[in-house]
Amino acid sequence: MKKKTICVVGLGYIGLPTSVLLANNGYSVTGYDVNKSIISNLNKGIIHISEPDIKKLLKKAISKKKFKASNKVVTSDIYIICVPTPYTKKNNIPKANIDFVISATKSIATFIKKGDMIILESTCPVGTTEKIQNILLKERVDLNNVYIAYCPERVLPGKIIKELVKNDRIVGGLNKESSKKVSSFYASFIKGKIIQTDSKSAELCKLAENSFRDLNIAFANELSMICDKLNINVYDLIKIANRHPRVKILKPGVGVGGHCIAVDPWFIVSEDYKNSNLIRTAREVNDNKTNWVINKIKLHADNFTIEKGIKPSIACLGLTFKPDIDDLRESKALKVAETLFNLGYKINVVEPNITSHNQFKLLSFSDAIQKSDLICVLVQHKEFLLTINKKKLYNREALDFCGALS
Repeated sequence: MKKKTICVVGLGYIGLPTSVLLANNGYSVTGYDVNKSIISNLNKGIIHISEPDIKKLLKKAISKKKFKASNKVVTSDIYIICVPTPYTKKNNIPKANIDFVISATKSIATFIKKGDMIILESTCPVGTTEKIQNILLKERVDLNNVYIAYCPERVLPGKIIKELVKNDRIVGGLNKESSKKVSSFYASFIKGKIIQTDSKSAELCKLAENSFRDLNIAFANELSMICDKLNINVYDLIKIANRHPRVKILKPGVGVGGHCIAVDPWFIVSEDYKNSNLIRTAREVNDNKTNWVINKIKLHADNFTIEKGIKPSIACLGLTFKPDIDDLRESKALKVAETLFNLGYKINVVEPNITSHNQFKLLSFSDAIQKSDLICVLVQHKEFLLTINKKKLYNREALDFCGALS
């Protein structure tokens, strides 16, 4: 039986990996994006994100004529929406902006025919999948025998392709038949279990998963600030506490970044402020941790100035939102570096996972250490773990905010 054709709307960190994975599983895939530069480069085999295996899979798909990037939607059997869902603020509370989802839905409306599947993978507030249905009805689309479902991604940057295949997936259809049809499609290329539910439950499940992780990180970050005041090594404390058979405290950091954990909890809070006290507090704790880190660095820098009579040069080790990736979205390490720079401190930045930055000149680890008076480890990159030790720091004062020195 001939495999169905697919149009993936949005070729970012989820859309592109999904496209090349499907293309290498025998589907004919058109990747649609409004960015003409991205389209041109992808058709030449040039990718715009750093993720293992994607470049190789893209070239293989192009050579087999199974993938083409386009700035136009084409008639397909399956439409997968993978566009961003940024947030705006209403009454000082971040609220999801689903304009890109709405635009994507309208862009495919005239192409939808009997038997088609429409799958939303973008992280969205509860009720967004139903809004897609309402938009299509307003666009006069006949939704009889059209299958609409929400299926959130659950992947880790740096392991996206592997996790797209092995992770369990939730499929939340607008009706049971939609859940069944879309589940059958995912079963054709993933190895994880497929759990069928309704669209609202699937939408909230994605938000709940990331809120749960945010809560756990908030506990670690709050504990780190308490330990600092009590002059206790938080990493040693966590190691001891985790000897308990039912305790697993995470490592603290400079805050929480990325476009998922740092954002998704607000989608719950904005919909039900009254009943989301714990989720909201966790977000505030994690955001406050970043300010705490900045103030801690400033205190040490100002003490250096008092003692030496000059402002110190500060090495900021790491800019990305988590270790060993190139993703700067919502990065709190980047916010620390930018804030210190804007306050007039001389900043020496090391970030081994990107080649350039529009604000900072990137230095090698050894150059940054030699040129700096104060070393601040912001991200636990593997390169730092391999090279950081007391000798390598040349007896400079070091502030470790991620456990790299422990």
